[in-house]
Amino acid sequence: MYQRILVPVDGSPTSKHGLQEAIRMAKMTGGKLRLMHVVDDTSIALSFDAYAGYPSDWLENLRQDGERLLAGARAVAAAAGVEADTVLRDNFALPVHELVVTEAGAWPADLIVLGTHGRRGMGRLMLGSGAENILRSAPVPVLLVRPSEPPAAQKAAATDTQHVSLPATALTIERSS
Repeated sequence: MYQRILVPVDGSPTSKHGLQEAIRMAKMTGGKLRLMHVVDDTSIALSFDAYAGYPSDWLENLRQDGERLLAGARAVAAAAGVEADTVLRDNFALPVHELVVTEAGAWPADLIVLGTHGRRGMGRLMLGSGAENILRSAPVPVLLVRPSEPPAAQKAAATDTQHVSLPATALTIERSS
């Protein structure tokens, strides 16, 4: 069945949830994981403040952080008795979803498992969906793992009315409580 499972990881809670599901799948099938992390334009933009004091080695710091993240994910898999190898990519010419799809074909994977936020509506429109892009272009089956149901208070807050206004140069989203 699924012997070679590709798992993109970024350290987020949804990514960790996807990793846990991939581990369960690998244990059921006797499969192996390939854990993948990508240093891309987004990771650079999000880290500028953190690495502001280290202008000459920010890219190397991002790579080291990626290696630590992969080592942690591999340790989680090993603790569960699942074999895993890792791959770190840094590429600024291609979007992350294309790198994942390329890795799936080159390795070759039997399945891609990834966590997804499951955004809908305006959140999906504004942020796009990397998971959807992988799903559309992957050469193998893709298992999207959504986070577990939020507590009732968070769920109620998520259903509050949102008012969106679009002035000439800005987007404002207001939540009513």
